[in-house]
Formats: sequence, C-alpha cells, structure tokens
Amino acid sequence: MRAAWAIVAGLVLGGGLAWWLARDQAPQRSPEARQRAEQAAAANAEDAQRPLYRWRDDAGSLQITDTPPKGRPFERIAREPASGIRVHGQ
Repeated sequence: MRAAWAIVAGLVLGGGLAWWLARDQAPQRSPEARQRAEQAAAANAEDAQRPLYRWRDDAGSLQITDTPPKGRPFERIAREPASGIRVHGQ
C-alpha cells in the first residue's frame, strides 16, 4: 500500500514539475498594448538612426544640427561614430 502512494505522489510531483517547466514565461498582452510597444520601439529606432548635419554659418562657425540648413551646403553625418580609430596623414 505504501508503494502505491509513493508512486502516485511521484507521478503528481513529476507532472507538476513538468507543467512548471513547460509553461509560457512571457506575459500575455492585449493587442493594443502590443501595438503601443511596437510603435514605441519603432520611434526609438528612428530616433537612433536620424543623421546630424554639419555646416558653416555666415560667420564661418561650424554648426551641427538635427535639421539641414536651407540654402547652404551641408554634410550629413551619422550620430554613431564608426568603430575603431581612423588616422589621417594630413
């Protein structure tokens, strides 16, 4: 009789452990919450990829802005510098 209870208890504990390890860990979100999260992630990614613009004003001062100047030459530069060290022999 004791052996039967031990087997049943082992099966119940094993089944509970299997359920615990196999359950989905991610919280379930509503479609609206998922859409808001995707929009926020897209906005953050867009902000991270926007270029900067380098140009000189009338006084010859170097300006770096997030919008290009109107009517003057400018250079588009990345917000993230290239990795590594660059040496120019000028």
